[in-house]
Amino acid sequence: MQQVIILGATGSIGKNTLNVIAQHPEHYGVFALVAHTNVDEMHELCLSHQPQYAHMVNADAAALLKQRLPSHLNIQVTTGAETLDGLVAANEVDTVMAAIVGAAGLMPTLTAVKAGKRVLLANKESLVMSGQLFIEAMQQSGAIVLPVDSEHNAIFQCLPETLQNNIGRCDLKTAGISQILLTGSGGPFLNNQLNDLPSMTPTQACLHPNWSMGPKISVDSATMMNKGLEYIEAKWLFNASSEQLKVVIHPQSVIHSMVQYQDGSVMAQMGNPDMRTPIAHCLSYPKRITSGVEPLDFFKVGQLSFVEPDFNRFPCLRLAIEACEQGQESTTILNASNEVAVQAFLDGKIRFTDISRVNEFCLTKIVSHSLNQLDDILGLDDQSRRHALEFIAKC
Repeated sequence: MQQVIILGATGSIGKNTLNVIAQHPEHYGVFALVAHTNVDEMHELCLSHQPQYAHMVNADAAALLKQRLPSHLNIQVTTGAETLDGLVAANEVDTVMAAIVGAAGLMPTLTAVKAGKRVLLANKESLVMSGQLFIEAMQQSGAIVLPVDSEHNAIFQCLPETLQNNIGRCDLKTAGISQILLTGSGGPFLNNQLNDLPSMTPTQACLHPNWSMGPKISVDSATMMNKGLEYIEAKWLFNASSEQLKVVIHPQSVIHSMVQYQDGSVMAQMGNPDMRTPIAHCLSYPKRITSGVEPLDFFKVGQLSFVEPDFNRFPCLRLAIEACEQGQESTTILNASNEVAVQAFLDGKIRFTDISRVNEFCLTKIVSHSLNQLDDILGLDDQSRRHALEFIAKC
């Protein structure tokens, strides 16, 4: 039986992971659940899944949860960064679901990689911020990293087994691959008039046409920054050059991504837009288990369409692709500035179209940094957030 720890248990990925695990109690046990401040959600999850540990990043939340949990369940409530590292690296843990959103997920995800765990990677920011360090740590520890994002999981499924076993070191050309095609829905504003975009509200931006996601990822989908971050993640996961990566808008979200081979073949992974499919794939790889997702009904799908991205509509996607080509410094800055900008938009402090303006401003503030260790990356992340707040104060 695999013992699983879920980082970001109260989020969409975390709850979907628990849904899949609950369907296979003979194969998976919940060692620990980790959340930030959501005591109500964590309390419910603890009652339903009875982990050995419940870890709250916020100390006050941990104290409240400890008060509310029945003592007979014997669930240990913990808090603190060092304690979290200890849980992630514990000998009992086989699998780590890394699903904390944003830069906050970097440290525990890296801890899991360094401990040589089987890491189900749903935190793309770990690679966006520290790609080289992450891949090197994976190679040194022997950790197995499996991509959970629906797009990267689709690509993974379309690769030959030799490349699946060499994540971070793929030789796409030798394997006969010409391009990786990342699909994206285009979000809720794909067909809006450009001059209407400044007035779009957070509520409208979070109304994704196909997927049910948290507010940050939903806004990133509306700006297509999410696809830009996935572009950067794909570079590191599959050792891909810019010539080997292409973004394709596919509004129906049925084809989750594709791999184009040199002989003209295109391999596509298809399915209903439900994260339980890639989660179940990663949990059971290389085997297959039921996920609870309805089979794709081709007679209900109708037409599948594809559109080239318009950078005038999606300037954040352009910025991400350019940052990827510029290197680690730019992608670290972009990730930090975007997190601040999206939160400012959700808080009503800036307009929807200001998100890209904040990101572009921060990228102009680049000075030469040495990013040879994690502290360098965290320092640059902090500096970029300050630049973003400086710009937002003037909006």
